[in-house]
Amino acid sequence: MSKTIWNVDALHSEVQFKVKHLVISTVTGSFKSFGGKAVTEGDQFENADIAFTIDVNSVDTGQPGRDEHLRNADFFEAETYPQFTFTSRSFTPIKRDLYKLIGDLTIKGITKEVELEAEYGGTERDQYGNVKVGFEVNGTIDRKDFNVTFNALTETGGLALGEKIKVSANIQLAKEAA
Repeated sequence: MSKTIWNVDALHSEVQFKVKHLVISTVTGSFKSFGGKAVTEGDQFENADIAFTIDVNSVDTGQPGRDEHLRNADFFEAETYPQFTFTSRSFTPIKRDLYKLIGDLTIKGITKEVELEAEYGGTERDQYGNVKVGFEVNGTIDRKDFNVTFNALTETGGLALGEKIKVSANIQLAKEAA
């Protein structure tokens, strides 16, 4: 069977994260610049090879001051580490439209294996005849695993920021013309 390349359609995709703030609410952010691809056997996504890159400087929480703080040495060190990368190890079906995605995530030069869940949303042709597929990818990572350890204490001695980060990506892939 021949290889098929599927490129991320960034105009119809999004990458978000959520973190607890003061343990009482959740702050949501996103990355506005990212890209990647999946290489499959034919049109079957089982065992796809997936590569994804995020531009760290594109972080957006809706608060410019907070975004700048996230880019600096307290958090992402964007000047030294301008990209997060993900490379899959396996993409296996769990049930019907649900897959387990295991891969290597690199943040701040530290690579750790992570496990995510990917839900297949369907396949369609757009108005130009391009074949598109959609996946919603979700998971949780521990920011300390990637040396993102900055935190502050509240008045009562609690931590201002949660350590678990929920990640969510709605990804649309476009089949590359043969």
